[in-house]
Amino acid sequence: MRRIFWMAVGAGATVWTINKANRVARSLTPGSLAEGAALGSLEVGRAARNFRDEVRAGMLQRELELNRQLGLDGSVLATPGYSEDARVLRAAAVRSALPPGGARTTPVPVDDERAPLALQNTPVKPDRNEDL
Repeated sequence: MRRIFWMAVGAGATVWTINKANRVARSLTPGSLAEGAALGSLEVGRAARNFRDEVRAGMLQRELELNRQLGLDGSVLATPGYSEDARVLRAAAVRSALPPGGARTTPVPVDDERAPLALQNTPVKPDRNEDL
């Protein structure tokens, strides 16, 4: 009876070992490795997009806080020469938008013969403080 028991245990261990070895062999095939790499890269891309979205949201929130604290959002414009108790002008926030090329052109009348051709419609780099 003991011999039959140990023979069954040995056969079971052999079957388990062969199945485990076949699974490992299948997981190391080129197709399986490529699939695992593709799934891993998709997961990394998803994590990077989530991180980017969180950073952008944080940047926008902090920018709004700083603009509000510095009074650059257009909500508080104090009139010069008055004390703190004086009236405060309130206005909507104004942001300048650049054309898609990123450069702003200064319009120079074409019929103006005094302006050289090189200066007509010359792109001008915007001042960083203008965008606030």
